[in-house]
Amino acid sequence: MKKVILVLTFLLGFQYTNAQLFTKEKIRNLENFDKKRWSWGYFLGFNSYDFKFDYKEHPTNDILVEKSLGFNVGLIGNLRLNDYFDLRLEPGVVFSNRNLTYPDIPEDDNFREVRSTYVHIPLLVKFSTKRINNFKPFIVGGVSTSINLSSNEKNPDDNSAGEFRMMQSTYYYEVGFGIDLYLFFFKFSPSIRGVFAINDELKRDVDHNSPYTGNIDQMSTRGIFINFTFQ
Repeated sequence: MKKVILVLTFLLGFQYTNAQLFTKEKIRNLENFDKKRWSWGYFLGFNSYDFKFDYKEHPTNDILVEKSLGFNVGLIGNLRLNDYFDLRLEPGVVFSNRNLTYPDIPEDDNFREVRSTYVHIPLLVKFSTKRINNFKPFIVGGVSTSINLSSNEKNPDDNSAGEFRMMQSTYYYEVGFGIDLYLFFFKFSPSIRGVFAINDELKRDVDHNSPYTGNIDQMSTRGIFINFTFQ
């Protein structure tokens, strides 16, 4: 499914870019849109979240992470700094699901489902090229924080009772690229962005020798966002 979405996004961007770069069309939609100091919008998109594990001692078998497609939705506030730079705030909600399998634990208790709902708040700097007809590529990067509403951080039960726990707050850096497409009534911007957690997200079990958390030095999220922005 992720590959299909990536291919469709690429083909849409390529087709529109080809039309804008290699035709003699001179009509510029929303010609004064980027001259506004402030602009607003919203985004819809998909995500694929993974975990990166660092171990205290190299295990016999790595923890297996099964990823699935998640969903993003949120708002955009854009501050124009100059013709090439914008400052963006993109608060949103992210739904993700990951399944963990511990190969070194008996099969009757080696599986944990990690469902997460994040309130995600990135502060990003957007660098755009010069607009060509109705097309303008950009790169974007910045920092973000999130609150995991499904973290179980304050749950007194841990993996000994079948409960996988995470820290509620996480910090990230983000980097990506996209295309601004100026349509007749609005600006449409497909983009792809990598999201990488900085801090340790694992809430450890009470037992320091727990087979689930005892050998983990750090567990951090890494993921990909595919967003479709409307302004």
